[in-house]
Amino acid sequence: MRKSSILTAILIMSASLLLSACVSSGSYNNEPWKPHQTTSAAQTPANISITSVEMQALDAPYKQGSPPVKVAILLPLSGKHQKLGQAMLSAAQMALFDIAHDNFILTPKDTQGTANGAREAAKSAVKDGAQLVLGPVFSASVKSARQVTQNANINMIAFSTDWRLANNKTFLISFLPFDQVQRVINYAARSGYRNIGVLSPRSSYGEAVISAYKTAANDIGLPPSQIEQFSPNGTDLGNVISKFSNTGAKPNAFLMPVGGTVARQVSSFLDHYDMPSRNVKRLGTGLMDDKTLASDKTLDGSWLAAPSPQARQNFERNYNSIYYTNPPRIASLAYDATALAAILARIGLEQNNRPAFDYASITNPNGFNGVDGIFRFRPDGIVERGLAVLEYRKGSIVVIDPAPKTFQRDAF
Repeated sequence: MRKSSILTAILIMSASLLLSACVSSGSYNNEPWKPHQTTSAAQTPANISITSVEMQALDAPYKQGSPPVKVAILLPLSGKHQKLGQAMLSAAQMALFDIAHDNFILTPKDTQGTANGAREAAKSAVKDGAQLVLGPVFSASVKSARQVTQNANINMIAFSTDWRLANNKTFLISFLPFDQVQRVINYAARSGYRNIGVLSPRSSYGEAVISAYKTAANDIGLPPSQIEQFSPNGTDLGNVISKFSNTGAKPNAFLMPVGGTVARQVSSFLDHYDMPSRNVKRLGTGLMDDKTLASDKTLDGSWLAAPSPQARQNFERNYNSIYYTNPPRIASLAYDATALAAILARIGLEQNNRPAFDYASITNPNGFNGVDGIFRFRPDGIVERGLAVLEYRKGSIVVIDPAPKTFQRDAF
């Protein structure tokens, strides 16, 4: 079977309750971690589709004499973001026990949540012989660390949401707005919402959303849209939204790439200017993937594109059973990145006696299946995800259009 076929990689997501007996509390001691057990064919979840060749790769030991695989994970394990870093490290450790073989070595490196700390962590990873780097989390940390990894010709899979940092050696696995906008706009248009207004904050995120919206609208032939921007803290929302109330034909839907308090404010002002949710659909990005917002009556009926919540529930349940706490939203990124590294290492060693951490393998257009559903990396290093369309419905978030199970290979 061809390499591209075999690399239709499957990330196994079966964190067993048995792990609670052998997983530490996740404290950081700067020591490499190696797995105590591996996932066997009998442990593989029934809902995961694996080809016979992939199953053999997952279940078989490495070839005798295969070299150790060294991967570093750069996280804020001290400083003000220590709690987040420790949670992500715990998630990575789950993946290590679930997926990796005995000679897969994952070494945590502390960035301290700073650019200088990330640079030193990356230098330490290179010195230790890391063949792939996972992380860091924050934009400044990624920018600083990637100077080191790129000079060493080592690929990085980072957790930052700053898409400007992506390139052919820095891959971003985080939740980004581009495919979210395309997914929700396409679904809204198919459902009859073609007069869509855009209310976006004046920020780099807002500009990216506007650009993504224009591309999506042009692709499906939507009429020109009224686009208004407001200050990030929402202080001028009243004046901005009033501009829509003075137009001849008000939009029948609004794309509003906001979350938290600002999402509530935007929706409340839309109500005030005679555009209630029962008449004017609210469309959101992943920023609205927030259970607390679903109870806001002015947001009832909102649609957003995000990973399917069902796909994540098993991960959260297993994490809680091991660590007795709930994981932060982005902890799943650390799990998926670690699992992906383990799968690519195993397949590469089976075929070429070296881990498949090269550009072609990481950007395999078939994609990978993880905690938050299918994902793949575009040629520019930005992640693309298979997303569901969700709806706020009387205080709950429900799936109204399921996430795809495979990618179209020509979608790039």
